[in-house]
Amino acid sequence: MKKIAVVEDEEMMREELAGMLRKEGYDVLEIRDFQDVATQILAATPDLVLLDINLPETSGFVICREIKQQSAIPVLVLTSRDQLKDELRALELGADEYLTKPYRKERLLARISNVLKRYEGRTNLLEGADFLLDRQTYTLYIHGRSLVLPKNQGRLLEEFLTHGGEIVTKEELSMALWGTTEFIDENALQVNLTRLKKTMAELEMRQQLISVRGVGYKLETLKEADTGKKYE
Repeated sequence: MKKIAVVEDEEMMREELAGMLRKEGYDVLEIRDFQDVATQILAATPDLVLLDINLPETSGFVICREIKQQSAIPVLVLTSRDQLKDELRALELGADEYLTKPYRKERLLARISNVLKRYEGRTNLLEGADFLLDRQTYTLYIHGRSLVLPKNQGRLLEEFLTHGGEIVTKEELSMALWGTTEFIDENALQVNLTRLKKTMAELEMRQQLISVRGVGYKLETLKEADTGKKYE
């Protein structure tokens, strides 16, 4: 049974959506506490998130970004905000669908079904800005093609993706590569990072590794004009 998390602060609307989904055979998680919504969702690992934008505590845009930075869980935005700029922003943050209220039941259910079908088998995938990484095989899917990364490059990219846009320390990178922090070979670590940077630049990925002096590295999304830039 597929599980859908409903993030909607209007009680009547939430109950209506939950009831409809249960009648269709879905398991429903109703989010009622709107602090740390992304944390709740990531812990519950639903198959899809039905997300409103206008929420107390934190905007749905922020929640969408946090979910997509740390998982491949699909997000369907259902909101009363019908401005094109809002839709484009949601899609840029990784939303898979965008529907406005009031909604037609048949249309919403069809969109939910379509998104779930697209994500069949993606439980092992991590999402980047314009690519997917299979964390079991380190297969990278980007720009309509796929390739298998060398194991060390895959391990490093996985570590960066699971941290979202946060800084990853040298100790954490060492643990990802060698399973220890007792001895960090700076030269070996730099060689592996340089190889990953080169691969990402050659693939013209929208995200690149940025050094944070004295701390570690992080993934940063580049402007389109900067993609394809070569890194030393």
